Amino acid sequence: MNKYLRQLFTAVVALFVILGLSSTIIMAVRANALNNDPRNARSLYHQLGAYRGAILASDGTVMAKSEPVNDAFKYLRTYSNGPLYAPVTGFFSINQTADRGLEASRSMLLNGEADSLIWQRAKAMLTGTTNQGASIETSIDPKLQQVAYDQLGTRDGAAVAIEVNTGRILAMVSTPSYDPNKLATHDAKAASQSYNELSAGQNQNSPLINRATSQLYPPGSTFKTIVASAALETGDYQTDTKIPAGSSYTLPGTATQLPNDEAQGDGVNGQISLQEAVAWSSNTAFAQLGVKLGASKVSDMATKLGFGSTITIDGTESTGTPMTATASTFPSDPTDDKLALASIGQGDTTATPLQMAMVAQAIANNGKLMQPTLVDRVRAADLTVLSQTKPQTMANAFSKDSADKLTTMMESVVTEANPQLAIDGIKVAAKTGTAQIGIDNSAIDGWAIGFAPADNPQIAVAVLVHNTDVHGSLAAGPIMRAMMQEALQQ
Repeated sequence: MNKYLRQLFTAVVALFVILGLSSTIIMAVRANALNNDPRNARSLYHQLGAYRGAILASDGTVMAKSEPVNDAFKYLRTYSNGPLYAPVTGFFSINQTADRGLEASRSMLLNGEADSLIWQRAKAMLTGTTNQGASIETSIDPKLQQVAYDQLGTRDGAAVAIEVNTGRILAMVSTPSYDPNKLATHDAKAASQSYNELSAGQNQNSPLINRATSQLYPPGSTFKTIVASAALETGDYQTDTKIPAGSSYTLPGTATQLPNDEAQGDGVNGQISLQEAVAWSSNTAFAQLGVKLGASKVSDMATKLGFGSTITIDGTESTGTPMTATASTFPSDPTDDKLALASIGQGDTTATPLQMAMVAQAIANNGKLMQPTLVDRVRAADLTVLSQTKPQTMANAFSKDSADKLTTMMESVVTEANPQLAIDGIKVAAKTGTAQIGIDNSAIDGWAIGFAPADNPQIAVAVLVHNTDVHGSLAAGPIMRAMMQEALQQ
């Protein structure tokens, strides 16, 4: 008899252990996945019925908020000036899981379910009041965001502005954009139709894609700043060091000729100073310099500046779905002909606009690359500060001496080659880029990166205009200049 009792007891204990483990897995390990499952109707009603916190710009401008409505979902998510801020906010929809922007990266805080809000939930339960999510205060400057958006207009492109010393993202624009309000509607059929129209198969032209962080482009001559920094760090090159140039360069092992866009980039007698090579964007000089340095040195510098790694902009797994930037690329172990092309930002070199803004930020910040951030602080409904973002260094990419020399060379891009980018009374450091794309190189990705004031850097900017027909100095340069002017006049 005792034998059977022991067996029964063992079986009961085992069942309780299994029950405990399965409950733990469901409630803890798989909680986020189950809550985010679009088939989970209970979760859907729970989320849409919650008072979701607001998303605010740096001056308190409301970018997203929840408004009471008289339907089963209780609250409707609304977006003021939706297309302007869509790359920042993302969307919250009745039938599409929030998978981008702050709506995704801070979802648990916004809907009031984060662990840090446990006392807020308990207080609401005891007092019988509505549990309210936390508000998210961002670093976005509305005026700067508006200038970038207006300047890009109907063009396909992106613009990013970063505060030099902190890494705070002051503006992040992607065009064409979309209106999150069309996805937030409680009319499920209308929301689905809007999503299908916007996603358009998630092709390259989809407005839902944040071009600033999620689209890769050949960076063109803006990448020459990275090759120049690698050269300076060897100690063998100064701003006045003469390097091989010429009007044309035959890619190693091929019959392909690489020319310059400007005759000044040819140098004199096949030689040009490093500073003049940057100023006049000499393809022949930088292709040969990249080959001379070798793939390892150029790749190492690109890696220090963020290439090759996905960059987390905001959030963690505990707050939602982290907001990340696609990893920019530099080819691994390329042949010399491919290395030559990669060194002028063509071939297999690709970058996001955020990545190139970070390059400009590092040069402006004495070689110190800062972690880009989008959220300044998070507040509970009672205005208690739950978290505050502090500046973090990602890497010390190169020395202050190299940064100073790069700044001097980038100033000459404006003073010598592109005086139309100058700002009265302010020193501007910049590098333009004109990347050839399409069949037979029939189109252009126009770039401009830079920072100002060059002698006391405050703002670093990157602008990309995709599929244009003019040089980067003309397509992206004026947008960069307008953003700098707006930021520095405040």
